[in-house]
Amino acid sequence: MSGPSPLHSLSVRAAFHLILSSPPVAFGLAALAALAFGAGPRTANALTYVAASPSGSQFPQWEGGDTELEFADTNGDGHVDLISIGDHGSPYIGSGEHGVMVYFTDGTGGWTIHQEGDFGYGGIAAGDANGDGFMDVGYGMHHDYASTDLGDQLIEVALGDGTGTLWTPWDDGLATNGEDYGMAATDFADFDNDGDLDLASLSFGCCNGVHVYRNNGDGTWTQSFARTGGNASCFLCTGDVNGDGFADIAASYQYGCVFLGDGAGGFVPGDAGLPAPGTSGFAGVALGDVDGDGCGDLAFVQSGGVRVYVWRANRWESASTGLPASGIYGAAQLCDMDSDGLTDVAAMGDGTCSVWLGDGAGHWTAGGGFNGPVASETQAFRVGGDIDHNGRPDVAVVQEQGNWPSYRNYLHVFKEASAPAARFACLHFPRGSEAFYLGSVQFVRWAAARVGTAPASIDIEVSSTGPSGPWSSIAAGLPDSGRYQWTVAGPITSHAWMRVSLDQDGERVSDVSGPFTLLSSDPTAIGTAETPGAMESAVRLCSSPNPISGPGRLFLSGSRDEASSPRPLSIFLHDATGRIVRTIPLLGGTAAWCPTDDAGDPLPAGVYCARVRMRGAPAGIEGKLVVIR
Repeated sequence: MSGPSPLHSLSVRAAFHLILSSPPVAFGLAALAALAFGAGPRTANALTYVAASPSGSQFPQWEGGDTELEFADTNGDGHVDLISIGDHGSPYIGSGEHGVMVYFTDGTGGWTIHQEGDFGYGGIAAGDANGDGFMDVGYGMHHDYASTDLGDQLIEVALGDGTGTLWTPWDDGLATNGEDYGMAATDFADFDNDGDLDLASLSFGCCNGVHVYRNNGDGTWTQSFARTGGNASCFLCTGDVNGDGFADIAASYQYGCVFLGDGAGGFVPGDAGLPAPGTSGFAGVALGDVDGDGCGDLAFVQSGGVRVYVWRANRWESASTGLPASGIYGAAQLCDMDSDGLTDVAAMGDGTCSVWLGDGAGHWTAGGGFNGPVASETQAFRVGGDIDHNGRPDVAVVQEQGNWPSYRNYLHVFKEASAPAARFACLHFPRGSEAFYLGSVQFVRWAAARVGTAPASIDIEVSSTGPSGPWSSIAAGLPDSGRYQWTVAGPITSHAWMRVSLDQDGERVSDVSGPFTLLSSDPTAIGTAETPGAMESAVRLCSSPNPISGPGRLFLSGSRDEASSPRPLSIFLHDATGRIVRTIPLLGGTAAWCPTDDAGDPLPAGVYCARVRMRGAPAGIEGKLVVIR
């Protein structure tokens, strides 16, 4: 079978970054999508879905109320499972639900279930919290009814053993700071970039608010942030909103939706430009990179309509052209639903799921969906897991159906119905333009289309020299689960590229990201150059402070010759489009400066690339400098 064309192998985003890096030619992302997939505006077959829900007496009936679902390969077999801790019926309240609920898939449409623990009703997250290579879970709950350590507090982390059936408490210090009624939606992220997963959890209604706990690495946790009071609903997620390399939070919360992380476990409000969130916050919040700038953009539901906002400088701007301003919807998700390299938006409400395809510029076109059983409320909504390995994400939802007094919740799974004609891989994250600190934990996400039933595996590699390599292995022979937890490693560079490859039945297909940045764990460093053959002569360009908002200093550290040389050098500051916005003379290895452009006007908040050439280092120093306002 012949492989993909060279342009498709690099993907839309990688080709875009290649063209953008070769001035003066510049393309918009939507125009490049047309180049890659055919002339004219983007047109794609409407996505269609078929029911694929667990059914049979072995599966518990659900009861009622909010909950959270997550796709995760809990037993490492390469098939994406569905996990939860249930709704109001957990544990054993008019229902057989209890504890950590794992719905195992077999990749062909079959389901089995295992439940562990006497607790429930809340939210859940999946990740490797202790670094042993096995999937763990973190969760917030309302029914902490257990008489054992597993399930006796409102926020917990439990370690997995690789089977998805045995969970060991690892939760000392969690839920010890005033959480007194219940917690719910939960997510993992490395908020302090120290190489392990921390935890954020949102209140079950009123009034615990948002709590963040840092992972101490030994089974104990320390709260680093809390915003209490107010009401909330069961939606919380994490991502890097402003591109500074620090994980942020978006939550359905009355007292603020977005909280910007400072890289140390603290947070500040980040709602500038958004409408008022209302008494329970925006419904169904989600983060994803809509416009390819490496920042997590925001989707939510308000007045039944679907909204998308993108981060621009230091505030949010609407990017909702083509989306309904009002309607029936109760929750939203951002995901590349057709695996073409561009983020799409999906929304669920009253039994209807609608998908709108994005063009990379904030415009949306109806792209299919499905009509399930009529419902009165969406209690949980999740997309992203590919349960049948056709390369396109599937949908899981819990919705309230029926009329009083016989209404209750139902779990439904719908899989995208297309059968791939050829194998392909699509890297969903990173896509390009992101910034990651070395040593931090990030989740690599992909979708891969298999053909036939032969076993398949995934390789992930990184390059610091270009989209053609050479490549260094991150992980090889992985199960095709769609997600890998990566501890970021490599050189300090603004030109890192990632490649994900699917191997099946003797054929190998790949996809390559656009360039992204690897930042030093030294908070002042924005780039490094090394003289070939002389490691001790490494030179680093530093900013004090970084991030910067006012007067500061750029200086060279490392090689004594270069750092103190009287020979004048120049630092070229590029914005996200590659345009030089400031040239800064560097004499004697140092320069005082303020974050303004060459005309003296303040630079907008954002991430900038700083470049300076050094003797003996033809590639010069390149790195990111963050301007905040």
